Amino acid sequence: MSSTEATPQGGDLTVMVDAEEARRARQRKLEKTGKWVLPILIMVLAIVMWDRICVWNEIPRYILPRPGEVLATLIADSGLLFSSLVTTLKITFLSLALAVIGGVGLSVLFTQSKWIEMSFFPFAVVLQVTPIVAIFPLINIYVDNQTAKLLLCAWIVAFFPILSNTTLGLNSVDRNLLDLFKLNGASRWQTLWHLRLPASMPYFLGGLKIAGGLSLIGAVVAEFVAGASGQSSGLASRIIEAGYRLNAPRLFAALILISFTGILIFLVLSWFANRILHRWHESALKQEH
Repeated sequence: MSSTEATPQGGDLTVMVDAEEARRARQRKLEKTGKWVLPILIMVLAIVMWDRICVWNEIPRYILPRPGEVLATLIADSGLLFSSLVTTLKITFLSLALAVIGGVGLSVLFTQSKWIEMSFFPFAVVLQVTPIVAIFPLINIYVDNQTAKLLLCAWIVAFFPILSNTTLGLNSVDRNLLDLFKLNGASRWQTLWHLRLPASMPYFLGGLKIAGGLSLIGAVVAEFVAGASGQSSGLASRIIEAGYRLNAPRLFAALILISFTGILIFLVLSWFANRILHRWHESALKQEH
């Protein structure tokens, strides 16, 4: 009796497992689609509402232009705006590269010596919490080159997330693994290279994603504070110029260009982090639902 009942029960269990797997597959597919579709729908709805508000309230174009006017201006002034974007991106990526080099290098020194960390980390905190608009007058006095001024301002903004996150990662290594390395006679630098640096990679990449956006913000803010102008200046100068001339469509076009650039930087850095972590770290592994 029990042996004859086992077969249908086993068959029912197989059917239930298959149904559950199918449900999970549908849910994963739905979430993957919704991840892109929902933000696009919300964005389209926001643009439509923006346009309707301008029409219903008869808002003048020099106060709030319609989306079509902004798009037309972006296309018509593409040569000027994109050349300014290139100038801003040069400062952005140079400051980010310097922040990575300086932040990781200083984090390694902090890890090797607690005395160095206790001595210099407070100065990094001071740089982080002091507004860049308060520091710039000093930079303006001591630095003559305009590009160097902008680069230094953007670097100050982007530096701290790399430093703090990487330092946290280097100090968050499993103590049991550290003891294992010591028992096997590993040197301090071998422990750093083979244990601390790989373990800190998720923290560093998290800081990198934050610093990528901050470096763009720092570059734009530095241009605002410096009052950079001229044909070869960045997007901030185009915004200031458009504001003075009440050219709201160009102002909005420059703002949208900055926003989309920041989104693109974040997406690229997120993809880069996922490529490094997706095979081994929990934060990038696909979770079962």
